[in-house]
Order: sequence, then structure tokens, then C-alpha cells
Amino acid sequence: MSEPVNRARRALNEAPADLLLDRIADVLAADYGIVRVELLQADYRLAALLPLVGDEPVTAPGHPAWRCFDHQTPIVADGTGYLPVSMRGERRGVLVVTPSPARPAALDELTEIATALAHEIAAVTNGTDVYRSARRSRRLTLAAEMQWELLPGRSRTRPSFSLAGQLEPAYTVRGDSFDWSDDGSRVWLATINGTGEGVAAAMLTSLTTHALRNARRSGLALADQAALADQAVYDLHRGDQHLAVLLMELDLRSGHLTVVDAGSPRLVLLRDGQVRELPLEAQFPLGMFEATDYREQHFELCRDDRLFVVSDGVIEATGQDVRYGETALDRFLRRTGPMEPLDAVRSLIGDLRAFVAGDLTDDAVVVCLDWTGPQD
Repeated sequence: MSEPVNRARRALNEAPADLLLDRIADVLAADYGIVRVELLQADYRLAALLPLVGDEPVTAPGHPAWRCFDHQTPIVADGTGYLPVSMRGERRGVLVVTPSPARPAALDELTEIATALAHEIAAVTNGTDVYRSARRSRRLTLAAEMQWELLPGRSRTRPSFSLAGQLEPAYTVRGDSFDWSDDGSRVWLATINGTGEGVAAAMLTSLTTHALRNARRSGLALADQAALADQAVYDLHRGDQHLAVLLMELDLRSGHLTVVDAGSPRLVLLRDGQVRELPLEAQFPLGMFEATDYREQHFELCRDDRLFVVSDGVIEATGQDVRYGETALDRFLRRTGPMEPLDAVRSLIGDLRAFVAGDLTDDAVVVCLDWTGPQD
């Protein structure tokens, strides 16, 4: 690691939470002669790159900042460098530097520094609102604030898998959500198709998510995780409120997929360019009845299989009195094969927005999971 990168890392580690960009700018000026440093963060809709300071968002798809964000590679245009601010597959935004150094080695170093910045932002975000506040192009509803705070992230990448998810309408989402975790040998995914309105829906989803996490972290099998969360919801609401959940556990070595369908969203497999819905055994939503027993199903994935989980808000999205429907969904999913999961999710949500000519009125959640095969 070069000395400028080391200095940048030390500056980030020692900086106050709200001054990360200022401290990194000082280092870049001294070591690379950079006079302008700007951080652009992806907004909640994945539709704009918003500056940490200032009010001019980047929305044009062909802009160098978006090309950097989409392709996750440094871009140099008109003497300005654009560097991906990402960590472990979580794309946070773009670091903009002017002038961009001419030496390729310097650009590589700046890319390392941008990655270090992403890690540091993740580390300090719970202690400051500076970065969260700058990510929104308009106010979040209280329910949406609760839902976004509940998420583990928006995307995740490891050698054996890659996944991403998105909530819509991003600034007013109520009950739909997702959760995931991995331990190097397995990845767990929960996709929640919430019910109700406003804060009540968000609170129900929050209870369910925490109950599922508690069960998962206790080492329970997937069916038992569903049963514990089911009981938690029933104990509080006595069957008056319930919600649909799809639970999955993927063995990253073998591709063995375990599924529990509790009134779940749709699970679609994309394999070799062909789309098919996996046949799930429909079971009761969580919280509908007391002491429900859940059963697991098992599937075998092939290397480079892609799974999509979509809630009914996607299928039932309506534009000009026409329903989006399963045919349009399957046709669009086939087109996502070459895309990274986050790009596939973002493209599908964009297609839905275009179809309804604006924001979705009902909650929708889309999650994409790729299994790339066992890794040595």
C-alpha cells in the first residue's frame, strides 16, 4: 500500500464523523494536487446522485458519475475523475476529484481511497445524520424511515454469491422489506410482503424482522425461524394482523436451497435465459393462527442461477388501467441476465415506474440473488 493511501486512511480514521470529506480533501490536495473533491451519494430511489454539499443532483444516465456508479470502475472525463465509493458490494456513491491525476497508478490509489471512504462512512453513519440526510431528494415518511433503517444494506457481494434489493415507493414505503445475512458458507434471505398502512405496517414488519433475526442468530432451522416469528406476531396481535414472508437459506458450497413459503411473494428462477416460477407450497402467513407448523422445501441450484423475489406490488402495478402482470415481468427478467443484481433490480423498478408513469402507489419489493458456484 502506497504512502498516500496510508495517509488518507489515517486521516479518515482520525476525522470527526461529519468531516470525512474535508479531511480526505486535505490529503488529496497535498499528495495529488487535487483542488476539488465532491461526494455524490445514491438516493433512496437509485434515481439521482446527490452531492454531500450543494443542491445539484446528477440524474442524466449518460453522465460520467452514473457510468462510474453503474460499472463500478473509475471514469475520467474532461480532466475530472469519478471513483466508485463502494464496499463489499454496497454501492454508496461516487467520489469526484478535479483535476484527475494523469498517472494510472495514482488513479488506482484514488480508487483505494474511495473504497476506504465507503468503509468509514458505513462505520460512522449510526453516529451522525450528515450522510443519511444528504441521500434524500425529498422527505421520507416516518414509515419509510423505519423501513430503510431496518435493512442490512441494498447490495452484497462475495465470490460465491451476489444479491441486491430495493423498496418502492422508496420515500413512502410502508410494510414491504427484506433482510439477509451470510457466514461464508450459507446465506439467509427473508423477503417480507407487509400489510397495513403507515407506521402500523412498518411496526409489524419491524417486529417480524427482529423475530426472524433472533431465531436465525439462535441457530434455529428455517422452519423453526418461521414458527418463532409467527408466534411473536400472533402473541401481540392475536390473528388480527399478519404478513407474508418468504424465507430462504442457500448452501454456498452445494447450491442446495431451503425455502419456507409463508404466504410469500413470488420466487422466480432465471437459468440459461429461461424464466420459471419455482413451485412453492403455500402456507399460512406469519401471525394468522397460533402455533402454526411450517414445512421446508428443497431445491438444487446450478452454477450461475439467478433468483428473483417479487412482491404482489410488482405484479399488480397498474398503468392506464392495465396491469403489469406476470407476462411483462417474465419478459423483463429475461433481459436482466447480463446485469449485476443491483442493476437488474434498479432496471426492473425503473420499468415499473415508466409503466405506471410515476411512483408506485402500492408497496413493492424486489430482491435478486445470484449463486456463482462454490469457491475454493
